[in-house]
Amino acid sequence: MKLNAGIITEKLEETKQFYTDVLNFGVTFENEFYLLLHTPKQEAEISFLLPNHPSQQSLFHQPFNGKGMYLTIEVDNVDNLYKEIKEKNIDIKIELRDEPWGDRHFAIQDPNGIGIDIVTYSAQE
Repeated sequence: MKLNAGIITEKLEETKQFYTDVLNFGVTFENEFYLLLHTPKQEAEISFLLPNHPSQQSLFHQPFNGKGMYLTIEVDNVDNLYKEIKEKNIDIKIELRDEPWGDRHFAIQDPNGIGIDIVTYSAQE
């Protein structure tokens, strides 16, 4: 089983630019109403769809309202990615920090209002 989360948004171009420029995602497929992106090593995908598109059933017409969703991206070295993203002048919503349960992470936000938690997990002793 494979999961592909999809977000319905008017902001396809801004979203594509954000994920490719900031997080180094690649474009798997795109057309005028749909965008499918993949993580740098093609381990996961996320899709974006224009709202109210006539090719889609009404279930997939309402746009995401910008609240109540987040993504977690696990990376091997969160410090390196934090530095890269800071150098790109991306607004950091939660500064790099260590949590008592072992996460080292920071958070940013995509053009659709989705919080993105970028984390490296460390083994608990």
